[in-house]
Amino acid sequence: MNNTREVDVVVIGAGQAGLAGAYHLRRSGFEPDRDFVVLDRSPGPGGAWQFRWPSLTYGKVHGMHALPGMELTDADPARPSAEVISDYFDRYERAFDLRVRRPVDVRAVREEPGGRLLVETSQGVWSTRALINATGTWDRPFWPRYPGQETFRGRQLHTAQYPGPEEFAGQRVVVVGGGASGTQHLLEIASYAAATTWVTRRPPVFREGPFDENAGRAAVALVEERVRQGLPPSSVVSVTGLPLNDAIRQGIEDGVLDRQPMFDRITADGVEWNDGRHVDADVILWATGFRAAVDHLTPLRLREPGGGIRLEGTRAAADPRIHLVGYGPSASTIGANRAGRAAVRDLRRLLEREPAAA
Repeated sequence: MNNTREVDVVVIGAGQAGLAGAYHLRRSGFEPDRDFVVLDRSPGPGGAWQFRWPSLTYGKVHGMHALPGMELTDADPARPSAEVISDYFDRYERAFDLRVRRPVDVRAVREEPGGRLLVETSQGVWSTRALINATGTWDRPFWPRYPGQETFRGRQLHTAQYPGPEEFAGQRVVVVGGGASGTQHLLEIASYAAATTWVTRRPPVFREGPFDENAGRAAVALVEERVRQGLPPSSVVSVTGLPLNDAIRQGIEDGVLDRQPMFDRITADGVEWNDGRHVDADVILWATGFRAAVDHLTPLRLREPGGGIRLEGTRAAADPRIHLVGYGPSASTIGANRAGRAAVRDLRRLLEREPAAA
């Protein structure tokens, strides 16, 4: 018996990018469950935000842009961002009747005879004419490998597993990574830990002054150029720098943000450099970022020799049926909104659908 369900568009992921895409599909006359379906592997609404650590309150979140069609108002800045944004996404899904299906794990997307795509999931198979991939990065934390890593007797964890600062009370913690997460972890942990050490591959670049619209456009253009060349998207901080705010200034003054070069090896009881220096550690916290979660697209052979998926706008250069939103230049929340709109506009032309009357 063939239990494959047919739709025009499958949206994979219900974070900011996926919900923006679903919203614009709805606005364009596509009906959920009949014309499109949104599949999300998370247990509930909120995208990756639902997994953020409790100490990341909404007031500490920078650049959270509202979803299209519904503002996020009156949020308590002292409330955990995971709760605020999960509640907001839940209201959004219900307000626009997006009918997100979860938890659904998309395992592979394959070519189907006749020009359609087969989306194989933990909850069955969908056949679709087009795909909006909005899977983000949270499911693919990047763990670097260093000599001796397997000998370390302490605890190693990644930002994706960060529980909050209290768990590091009285411990010696090495934080690896020069991005926003690494500096936030250090500033939180320092008052609890017995000692902290900050190591990064490259010296951090601190940015003075406001990050205005022109700076934002310039940063996006740099990421966009990499994606156009078929290279993997670079990290956000590599193009924006770290904002030199009051908390960062205080961290530098207190010696918490005293950056050390990357160690050369890990030992049973810490880390060491080739010059003979050694730091004892109970914990190594890898704030080393994430990679795009696109392995389920591997059967479509979209990757370029450079390792990334080359895009033209949001469209995969190798296959006009595939759009990636929240990838590369559209990884920011406002970028995801714009990318969702652009992807639907392009797909509407591809599928020869006209928008419903306003």
